Amino acid sequence: MLTLRAACESWPIDGSFAISRGSKTTAEVVTVTLTDSADGVSGRGECVPYARYGETIESVIAEINQCQSLFKSGAAEPAELRSELQQHLQAGAALNAVDCALWDLEARLTGKRVWQLAGIDKPEPAITAYTLSLDTPEKMHDAAKRYSDRPLLKLKLAGDGDVERVTAVRAGAPDSRIIVDANEGWSAKDYDVMVPKLDEIGVSMIEQPLPASADAELASFDRPITLCADESCHDRKTLDALSGRYDMINIKLDKTGGLTEALALQKIAVEQGFEVMVGCMVATSLAMAPATLLTGQASVIDLDGPLLLAEDRDNPLDYSNYCVAPPVADLWG
Repeated sequence: MLTLRAACESWPIDGSFAISRGSKTTAEVVTVTLTDSADGVSGRGECVPYARYGETIESVIAEINQCQSLFKSGAAEPAELRSELQQHLQAGAALNAVDCALWDLEARLTGKRVWQLAGIDKPEPAITAYTLSLDTPEKMHDAAKRYSDRPLLKLKLAGDGDVERVTAVRAGAPDSRIIVDANEGWSAKDYDVMVPKLDEIGVSMIEQPLPASADAELASFDRPITLCADESCHDRKTLDALSGRYDMINIKLDKTGGLTEALALQKIAVEQGFEVMVGCMVATSLAMAPATLLTGQASVIDLDGPLLLAEDRDNPLDYSNYCVAPPVADLWG
């Protein structure tokens, strides 16, 4: 029998973090712990409820607790339970935390690392983006200058004033590769006006320029810069609608509902010719750890969540040399 526990945790952000929808000073996460009653071994997973998808801390914990009966039977192995979970929970934060806790538990029970269980090569350290929070051009320039040694910077944008922001960042970090994330904050007119200018500045990727409800318009737009779907791409069921609109998809475990669906989504996306970005919410190393298994086939890696926090978990991910490395077993998997 497995015992399930879900708890809310608050982790302070180093300063504040702002996107087009608002700013915050803490990362509110839900941590799931699954314990095998027979030998006391536990597995953990972490998720970030996201209001954009109608999630709250309370709703996610309630959704997780609905799975209690599934774990009290004592009959199924973690791999079987992961499969059953796909029928019990919808793609989202709750499924993510439980799915990743099951992967971690299986690794600890079998003595194998998660990538061995998943049948993939061990992830290698890979360059991750570092995100600059939405701010005035002057402050984003100062931030870019501070992090100008980083090879990949991601900028949060909002619409009005974005060309000035990107111009300021380019001046502060002339040698960094720049990608931008509008978080659905642009209109079609914004796109027409800004994309040629951002192309001249040297932006290499634009993430979710239009609202997901309006992105059918992208099929008729020129795409001189790679377009990446974020809010428009959740799991495999959402993939078909993106053809002709986007060149890349952003896989986040909080959207797919965990590593199980993320691996499946990545496989079919690559087969269909999409590039892959691996993204994250602002959260601890425990939330990033499962996503490192996706980095081998990713063109863009954005797993910098813990770098934006004032503190992190014990045995955190190694972020040496601007890279993110796979987790040590004491953290996850």
